[in-house]
Amino acid sequence: MRFPRTRPRSLAGQLFAMQVVLVAAVVAGCAFFAYVSGSSQAKETATRQVRTAALAIAGSPSVREAIRTPDPSAVLQPYAEQVRRDTGIAFVTIMDPHRVRWTHPVAERIGETFLGHTARALRGETFSETYTGTLGPSIRVVTPIRDGGRIVGLVSAGITVERVSSQVRAQLGALGLAAGAALALGGLGTYVINARLRRHTHGMNAAELSRLHDYHEATLHAVREGLLMLDGQRRIALINDAGRELLGLAPGTVGRRVAELDLPAPLTGALLASEERVDEVHLTADRVIVVNTRPVVGGERRGTVITLRDHTELQALSGELDSERGFTQALRSQAHEAANRLHTVVSLIELGREQEAVGFATAELELAQALTDRVVGAVAEPVLAALLLGKAAQANERGVELVLADDSLIDDGALPATLPHRDLVTILGNLIDNAVDAASEAVTGSPVTGGGGVPVQRTGPRPARARVTVTALADDGVLLLRVADNGAGVGPADTTDVFRRGWSTHGSGRGLGLALVRQAAHRNGGAVVLEPGPDGGAEFTVRLPLAQPSGVQKERTP
Repeated sequence: MRFPRTRPRSLAGQLFAMQVVLVAAVVAGCAFFAYVSGSSQAKETATRQVRTAALAIAGSPSVREAIRTPDPSAVLQPYAEQVRRDTGIAFVTIMDPHRVRWTHPVAERIGETFLGHTARALRGETFSETYTGTLGPSIRVVTPIRDGGRIVGLVSAGITVERVSSQVRAQLGALGLAAGAALALGGLGTYVINARLRRHTHGMNAAELSRLHDYHEATLHAVREGLLMLDGQRRIALINDAGRELLGLAPGTVGRRVAELDLPAPLTGALLASEERVDEVHLTADRVIVVNTRPVVGGERRGTVITLRDHTELQALSGELDSERGFTQALRSQAHEAANRLHTVVSLIELGREQEAVGFATAELELAQALTDRVVGAVAEPVLAALLLGKAAQANERGVELVLADDSLIDDGALPATLPHRDLVTILGNLIDNAVDAASEAVTGSPVTGGGGVPVQRTGPRPARARVTVTALADDGVLLLRVADNGAGVGPADTTDVFRRGWSTHGSGRGLGLALVRQAAHRNGGAVVLEPGPDGGAEFTVRLPLAQPSGVQKERTP
């Protein structure tokens, strides 16, 4: 016969049973200790009481005078009974040195021999003992009566053990009531506490809680998104591995305040915001991350749950996609231009002007080939060469001349494999795009903005031809990428803000290019500098070490 498998008792139930047993054991132990202590104290009290009575009687002058009379019992018996009644003890026995009683609570026992030990008293000592006499077991004290240094009698005062036990039983009853009340209160308090614990643990037992904790830890380490939880004091209560990696935090950050972390100010503000944030893009030193925050509220602010997604690769892919779209548009435009030129050549031939047709076609070919030869001859890196040719076609469509500086030179193999092509495209592509925007706007007379979309006030005449000059040079272990335009330039007060995310005059969602340039340069151990250009515009210079610096981790080339 198979018995049904029962679910283990919940953690709250187990703790309740353990606490009830513990409270009962403590109360029982305290009651036993109180009983033993009370019994001992009752015996000590009884002994002190009868000892005081015996010594008082032995030292009374009237007792010594009565012993000298021919019939001591006649005087001592009423006296002894009066003392016994006044003190509440069981008996007072006065006897001669030969243990013959002069007094006794039962008058018929007078004249009989005292039952008990008297040897020590005859030697002059006062002692106590428990002895069974005519009244039953009793606690008694025996002391000598002296008259002129001679022992003329003995006094024994005692209280029955039964009377002492009855006093202890009375105390034990009160103790039992107190112990019962303590047990009831302890059980009630334990029940209330465990009811609350049961609510918080949802009735789960220890094995379920342990399994839940294991799943919790495994989930935190397995989730690719960053997870960050803050308590009500804006301290980190929980963070997973992905969150530490995205924020660039070292282990052991749990318990620290977010304001104490070395994070960019906009990102810190988003993490500490009291309102909900949805899909906000923020930059760290090495990454582009998307931040979502949600406050945890329950009558009061309890904390914040924050999720972090790595947007770096997606942003780089978006940049590459924009470049591809630009190339496509340039090719489409070039196709239209080529068709127009072909029609021109055909028309000249049909008109019988063959020489003019050959000259027109040759001039166009030489111009295009000269640019290609110049770029390919100076820049052996195919990715950069393709980027420059594509950007040159885009710039030409906007009426901007893109020029490769004469001192540009990147030999084949000069760039190490550790320098990601994606970062090179991000840096040079964004710098050229911003320079083309600035140069084109300065020439066409539209609202003038410097490199990076920064509004400035032009002080000189507009240039006749928009031009962007690019320098690409790998020498002395450093890759130098410099882009200069003849636009309006950048004001001295704005040289730092141009690299801040969101700084743009081209509408919402812009102003990320230069921030990505600085981030990519920093990620590869380099730096970007903004200076006034030789043609009056802005000049951005990026220097990247060709040998990987110590402690700098670089993205692998896809």
